[in-house]
Amino acid sequence: MSTLADTIHIENVVASSDLGQELALDQLSTDLPGAEYNPEDFPGVVYRLQEPKSATLIFRSGKVVCTGAKSVDDVHEALGIVFGDIRELGIDVTSNPPIEVQNIVSSASLEQSLNLNAIAIGLGLEQIEYEPEQFPGLVYRLDDPDVVVLLFGSGKLVITGGQNPDEAEQALAHVQDRLTELGLLD
Repeated sequence: MSTLADTIHIENVVASSDLGQELALDQLSTDLPGAEYNPEDFPGVVYRLQEPKSATLIFRSGKVVCTGAKSVDDVHEALGIVFGDIRELGIDVTSNPPIEVQNIVSSASLEQSLNLNAIAIGLGLEQIEYEPEQFPGLVYRLDDPDVVVLLFGSGKLVITGGQNPDEAEQALAHVQDRLTELGLLD
């Protein structure tokens, strides 16, 4: 039997690291095949990988941000490839720069339609924002785990702000429990 936790899918993992040195981005973008650098538009080099599908933003300070990966493992693999490619250019990169997950965005479903007006009233105004004229979802800010859950009338959810994949499951369980307590879930 499937559970609501089975509906959770990681959509994006954002992580950061630091190469520990300043970089010459003009030269890096020339030497790194496929790298894009348009300093008028964005202050970093964009380096895309097809496998695992991701984009790494490389800044002059040596800081890097990897985005678009679908798992924490993919982030580590992608940054490992990026660090290796940079090393091949003769740039000294420490063997294992620390990688810190900044944000995980997941989607999930409560598998039924939701009455967002009733949910807004039931949950109270402390932790929610709901302005359907501005945005079709209800914004529910949780303290534990420290994430934001967007609830939509379709029953779909977006869970963002987590740094660990388990937080999406905890958030989904919390939302399900609260809505059940309020009599707003079948």
